[in-house]
Amino acid sequence: MMNPQVDFYFNEAKNWSEELAQLRMIVLDCGLTEELKWGSPCYSFQEKNIVLIHVFKEYCALLFFKGALLNNAHGILIQQTKNVQAARQIRFKNTLEIIEQKAILKSYIYEAIEVEKAGLKVDLKKTTEFAMAEEFKRKLTEIPALKTAFEALTPGRQRAYLLYFSAAKQAKTRESRVEKHLPQILNGKGLNEE
Repeated sequence: MMNPQVDFYFNEAKNWSEELAQLRMIVLDCGLTEELKWGSPCYSFQEKNIVLIHVFKEYCALLFFKGALLNNAHGILIQQTKNVQAARQIRFKNTLEIIEQKAILKSYIYEAIEVEKAGLKVDLKKTTEFAMAEEFKRKLTEIPALKTAFEALTPGRQRAYLLYFSAAKQAKTRESRVEKHLPQILNGKGLNEE
């Protein structure tokens, strides 16, 4: 059922307002609880996140939290980047696309609810399976306190640093990224935390 605390998100949407209204109706029709999380409408079943509506410049989308576990029979679930492990998106560029796929969208939502009911989990890669930039490896060896601080971070924060450091193509860039973020790691902060 509609949550009045989420109405403003839809009322204030400048782009994609028609599309968002359609997506909201479809998702709510599946009996999910509507809340605002991470600044977007989020829909849950028995307090487990199922799907999120979000917008981008080029499209709006439904994001399934455990989309990797869904049967992508229609080939419309998209992995945003190679580093996204569990979530999958279905993207839309106009209202007609949403209306035409209404039954398919509902089937994905119902399947996602069944995944939750069954207690299925996505097998996430362990932090140790992510590539570690040589420049960062060296610093961890040189500065024992850095190694201790890094290992004390949550796995998500560790992964964010590992991905960020190793994404740079040039050694000089990797080196400067590592140097710049040493104080943050030592202070127990994540990549984008102040």
